[in-house]
Amino acid sequence: MKPLSPQDQMFLLLERRNQPMHVGGLQLARPPKDAGPDYTQKVADFMRSHTKACAPFNLRLERKLGAPFWVEDEEFDIESHFRHLALPKPGRIRELLALVSQLHSAHLDRAKPLWEFYLIDGLEDGRIAIYSKIHHALVDGIAAMRMMMRATSETPEEQNIPVWAMPPRKRELVPGEDRPRSFISVVGEAAGMLGQQAKTLPNVTRELYRSIRAARSNPDYVSVFQAPKSILNQRITGSRRFAAQSWSLERIRAAGRKHDATLNDVVLAMCGSALRSYLKELGELPDKPLTSMVPMSLRRDDSDSGNQVAMILANLYTSIEDPVERLHAIQRSVQTSKDRFQNMSQAEIVNYMAATMAPFSLNYATGAAPRWQAFNVTISNVPGPKNKLYWNGAELEGMYPVSIVIDGQALNITLNSYADKLEFGLIACRRTLPHMQRLLDYLEQGLAELEA
Repeated sequence: MKPLSPQDQMFLLLERRNQPMHVGGLQLARPPKDAGPDYTQKVADFMRSHTKACAPFNLRLERKLGAPFWVEDEEFDIESHFRHLALPKPGRIRELLALVSQLHSAHLDRAKPLWEFYLIDGLEDGRIAIYSKIHHALVDGIAAMRMMMRATSETPEEQNIPVWAMPPRKRELVPGEDRPRSFISVVGEAAGMLGQQAKTLPNVTRELYRSIRAARSNPDYVSVFQAPKSILNQRITGSRRFAAQSWSLERIRAAGRKHDATLNDVVLAMCGSALRSYLKELGELPDKPLTSMVPMSLRRDDSDSGNQVAMILANLYTSIEDPVERLHAIQRSVQTSKDRFQNMSQAEIVNYMAATMAPFSLNYATGAAPRWQAFNVTISNVPGPKNKLYWNGAELEGMYPVSIVIDGQALNITLNSYADKLEFGLIACRRTLPHMQRLLDYLEQGLAELEA
């Protein structure tokens, strides 16, 4: 039995009929040249043969005294989590993305461990696809990426056991930590978490006071009260639209070197340019610049479960027409946000963000000011593997993140690196944002502007 952290509980509380709170991933793989026509079926049978799951894949939710805990599922059934599907002919990428959009729209069953894994064949070019999803209360993006990497190999000769059957990483245990714990000891652990949170209050209060002063004098400071009203910030339905594309890492780095900017700076500039063009085409570009929320990993260990993430707010300066001027303005905004965290511990950063985002959270829970948003769009960058990977002999040619949208945040842009590429995954409410896939063309245009 393990208590959920306040951050993990938040993802359960945010879940609604129209906003499932799971994250996912889509991988495209090329079967080995000597693979027979029954290659995918053999892989599916091998995967299905692993009927026992390890943590966190064997954990389900249970409530005691009104609080949620993770407990081991003693009735685990692999048939409830692993599925083998085939695309109808001709099996284009268009059909694959439509299927992923549909699968990602469906909720996970809280009576079971909160994850699903799909092996998909029938693509016209002979490749196979792997789509998986897991609740955000179980993992964050960094943890999900680490688990995926553990379930692959750097050579095609290895046979990879399913990610759910892999034992957790062995870490040095505190004496007695490997013994069964009573409910009383677990409650004590939860109470200890609250005590640690209370110790951060003095430093958090001091930083909040400094932030209030900075907001008055620093034009690059971004607060939760300056995001403009936008078409991106409407109520959503449960329908999703997923789009994905890859860009060369070296190409993005070269654009950064040209303008003395980091890779992340260029990515934000690409997104700012794309959103400016997209909204301008729709006649919906606000006069004030859009604000993005950028998750920042706080993970300092090799763990691959739970959530250890904070966030910064960055101005995308969509009101600036010149792409280079926009890039440098974004750089200043990001650095201003990062500077606030330099002298803060991990717990202090989490509580600082909780305090600054409290008005938004309260508004979201009560709906008191439905037109007010703390930010307009989420843009997340997850570091991925640096080398080519293989999965049961098949070469992984692409791996695209599939994230979350919520009421008032109808678009999410998440990307991860893979070998020599940067893989973008865009998820949006299908009914709220028309022609969302056009953003891929505008992202390319945004990069080309900085190269010109």
